[in-house]
Amino acid sequence: MHTGTDPQSPSHPNAIVLFDGVCNMCNSIVKFTIRRDPTGKLRFASLQSDAGQRLLESYNLSTHDFNSFVLIEGNRAYTKSSAALRLTRKLHLLWPCLYIGIVIPKPIRDLIYHFVAHNRYRWFGQAESCMMPTPELKQRFLNE
Repeated sequence: MHTGTDPQSPSHPNAIVLFDGVCNMCNSIVKFTIRRDPTGKLRFASLQSDAGQRLLESYNLSTHDFNSFVLIEGNRAYTKSSAALRLTRKLHLLWPCLYIGIVIPKPIRDLIYHFVAHNRYRWFGQAESCMMPTPELKQRFLNE
């Protein structure tokens, strides 16, 4: 388990989301999440970025398999369906209600997650390069 602080991360982030930067679906989810995080508690980095790679290494996660986004809270990293459900608790309005899905056994949740992750490029497409944040959102992303 990671116990240090990444020099590129904010001093006390509420959570950090690592996502597949070339996945159109993942980029849409990041934009969706930003709009529903009006207080700016969440920070972001692509899995492929230097910051993302350093965080993956520090939590002993694969630096080559981008089939799961990662949610880092405190000193823990969550992947797959657990990361997705825990992320809903950080969002504005009624989105935290989706966390009730945590009662579904993890193997079943992760099977569904894997199905979507496996088909995401076919269904939503793939970008040529990682998403570049707009100047007003740049502070929400960890330095590359």
